[in-house]
Amino acid sequence: MSGSETALGKMRGMRTLSWRVRVLLLALATVAITTIWVTNAYLTDRFTETTRNRAEVRLALYSGNLLAELRRSAIVPQLLARDPALISALQGDDYSQTTARLISFVEEIGAASLLMLDADGRIVAATDRNRLGENLKPTQTYVDAMRSNVTVFTVEPREAAGYYFAYSRRVEMQNAVLGVIVVEVDLQKFERAWAGISDAVLVTDSEGTILLATEPRWRGLTEEAALQRQPPQGAIQRAIQATSDWTALPADAYVQGEAVLRKDARIPFRGWQIASFTTYAGVRERVNGVLALEIMGFAILMAAAFYLLSRRSFQKVALFQRESASLRALNHRLQREIAERERMQQSLEVAEQSLAQSSKLAALGEMSAAVSHELNQPLAAMKTYLAGARLLVNRNRPEEALSSFKRIDDLIERMGAITKQLKSYARKAGDEFTPVELGEALASALALMEPQLRQRQIKIRRVLPDEPVNVLGDRMRIEQVMINLLRNALDATQSSDDPEIEVILAKGETASLMVRDNGPGIENLNDLFEPFYTTKKPGDGVGLGLAISSGIVNDLGGRLMARNGQDGGAVFEMQIPILNQDIEAAE
Repeated sequence: MSGSETALGKMRGMRTLSWRVRVLLLALATVAITTIWVTNAYLTDRFTETTRNRAEVRLALYSGNLLAELRRSAIVPQLLARDPALISALQGDDYSQTTARLISFVEEIGAASLLMLDADGRIVAATDRNRLGENLKPTQTYVDAMRSNVTVFTVEPREAAGYYFAYSRRVEMQNAVLGVIVVEVDLQKFERAWAGISDAVLVTDSEGTILLATEPRWRGLTEEAALQRQPPQGAIQRAIQATSDWTALPADAYVQGEAVLRKDARIPFRGWQIASFTTYAGVRERVNGVLALEIMGFAILMAAAFYLLSRRSFQKVALFQRESASLRALNHRLQREIAERERMQQSLEVAEQSLAQSSKLAALGEMSAAVSHELNQPLAAMKTYLAGARLLVNRNRPEEALSSFKRIDDLIERMGAITKQLKSYARKAGDEFTPVELGEALASALALMEPQLRQRQIKIRRVLPDEPVNVLGDRMRIEQVMINLLRNALDATQSSDDPEIEVILAKGETASLMVRDNGPGIENLNDLFEPFYTTKKPGDGVGLGLAISSGIVNDLGGRLMARNGQDGGAVFEMQIPILNQDIEAAE
């Protein structure tokens, strides 16, 4: 009887154990499903957001490249329309040298091609000699240029495929129209560059028509019509698509049947828009990789639980042991890989900290040199005013001496503003921009440079427009650029017997300030705007003036250029976007 009770107790204990194991397995399965579901949702959102951010960065890069190409070519027709050789050729109908001249220009400018038309629209000079004699009078490029007195931009469809982009401007002499200058802009090179990426990219005009696209069939269509150009999906394809998309967020659009996320951006040029379509393939792979590790971990736990339950036969036990050993070995390999990745991550963090410290030290050195360079000019002016004040005091002319002291006080305030401004420049942040009249800023800069100019007896020629030239920016930084350009011109004319500096302020599509000297010119134009590059003797300069000036002009949305003049000397030109009345009212 006691033996039967013992056996019955064992059976009840086994039943109790089996019930508890079933509950444990059910709980483990619930935890596994919940963990995988939560991990899938979290990582999908995170990796998708990372993919969106990368798409935004690439889109900003593509937009900047397009805008830079368009802006670089926009000023070319205005310059060529003033070229004396081209004007003389149009007046005398002698085009024997004009084609060669345009070919020499196109290599320097980097445009697709240059054309010169006579008043009847016939091509009389071209970088592509096969187009000589062609008549462009019916084209929109010729018609718009003849109707406008400024540079115009036209987009026309090509006969083969794509679109034709060009800037054109009519050539005038004494109120007589002589012809038209046409500069073709090669935007198709961006399509060729985009062909090697995995994203789909398109550029639309203000009316929504696709002008550039990685898919040639999209050109000339709207975005909605372009995305509908895809092969039809069958039921099996749709089922596979639904299965493969289970780790992705709802798609922004479908390109050729594949779910994609869409990002767009505005190109600040005639209402153009750029959009890109990125697949979710990378998101799926990364999420599925993490989910596979989790599933493998839960599989190991489930295998261990089943091992405890499966003692019915020796064969099953041996089989489970072999599988467990294999899974443990795989787990050990995964742990070693994780440990190796953690060590690599720690090494990367140490390297990043070292690089950050080096960057801080380099920035501190550049700031010290920049402060020394920018304060030399006010210090030199203060020295001149102090000498004048001392002389006036000795001659018992205190009122005039007080005027010199007032100027010294102004220079001290300006030095404080320069140091504040240089700190702002070093951390790439500054005060809000305000309307600045360039004529007044130029007068202030010339007033600051007056002692040095008067001491050297340099002839200053100023050409100013009748109307004020307003831009949006920081007046102190703009004056700093002007002073740097004037100082460079002053140093460049040291070897000239009759030193002369010409300052031209013009107003067109952009505000242009040109500083020309009659010095020896510039030998190395490529490294001119690099920090610490200078042709001066040691002690005379550290080579930061032009680098700082170029950075200031770029922050204002313009550009600073340098070249050698045709009659000798160096020419520096600063171009800043004009502040029109609409923008000023909005501000």
